Amino acid sequence: MRPPEVPFYDLRATTAELRPALDAAWARVLDRGWYILGEEVERFEAEFAAMVGARHAVAVGNGLDALVLTLRSYGIGAGDEVIVPGVTFIATWLAVTAVGATIVPVEPDDATLTIDPSAVAAAITSRTRAILPVHLYGQPADMVALRALASRHGLPLIEDAAQAHGAVDADGTPCGRAGDAAAWSFYPGKNLGALGDGGAITTNDAEVATRLRALRNYGSRERYVHESVGTNSRLDELQAALLRAKLPHLSRWNARRAEIAERYTRALAGVPGVRTPSVRPGVRSAWHLYVIRTPERDALRAALADAGVEAHIHYPIAAHRQRAYADISLARAVLPRTEAAHAEVLSLPMGPHLSDAQVDRVVEAVGNALAAHV
Repeated sequence: MRPPEVPFYDLRATTAELRPALDAAWARVLDRGWYILGEEVERFEAEFAAMVGARHAVAVGNGLDALVLTLRSYGIGAGDEVIVPGVTFIATWLAVTAVGATIVPVEPDDATLTIDPSAVAAAITSRTRAILPVHLYGQPADMVALRALASRHGLPLIEDAAQAHGAVDADGTPCGRAGDAAAWSFYPGKNLGALGDGGAITTNDAEVATRLRALRNYGSRERYVHESVGTNSRLDELQAALLRAKLPHLSRWNARRAEIAERYTRALAGVPGVRTPSVRPGVRSAWHLYVIRTPERDALRAALADAGVEAHIHYPIAAHRQRAYADISLARAVLPRTEAAHAEVLSLPMGPHLSDAQVDRVVEAVGNALAAHV
């Protein structure tokens, strides 16, 4: 199969740009001969926490583990309810299921597709134990409104920040510092991606950080002394070193993503049948994804592929319609805005190494396809 002329995201370009620094990071780990919970992880945790503006960062094996361990660190389990967005990657839901808690899905804001604070307010019950918003596609959820709700009801506000490295909410608060704790993913395709799986939790709560450090390491902070039933979820030294090489470039890469998003939005503004992303005033999105909406989504994607443009769907099936949740009442959840979004969203190519010419090629292909009624 011929590779697309405009790939969705070019991981090789990032590697090529930083090859000397990545090679040096690799060599540093090999020369030190220490591969688990060593100096590279400690330094990355400190540097990442400083970037977020949090007091603590605890590096773990992947983004799903970051969510699960965060919920566990707050004692959330069977009999508890956790409010989650209807529109999200299924990992948000799986984390709640993994700790034995009950998923309470709510609808998104129709403009931004992030969780609707008014829907959250209506979903809170006496059994609610946490609110778990997602900074979807890199755009912060309305954390000012959600913080007020969480504070009013005495609930932890846990951010799923897997797509939001470097994003900032309308009040100037970076994602990862707006809630009580935030779970991050360093999957290779993220704005800050490892060369394998990786994750982290940031928090200002020293007690939560202490519990997390034990939970990720077999429930142990002292070798062979196990204070809780933990797991093995540790970011390894090599991935930490590679992430340290990439971290200083995150702000510049995000700025380029913002330029690309602006170019898309400006060019697509007059194209019939397309809704471009809506960003709340004052928000600085990380633009992890640039997601348009169109009733002609599937046909448009096929036409773009024919034109050499690779587009993806994030996500084609809503979590409550997945087979994983078919045997519980969630499969019968009434979430019309969620289902409408999943039927219409299409992610256009995005990444810091996308050229202006490639962006223009995408815009031309979208316009041509829709003009021909796809």
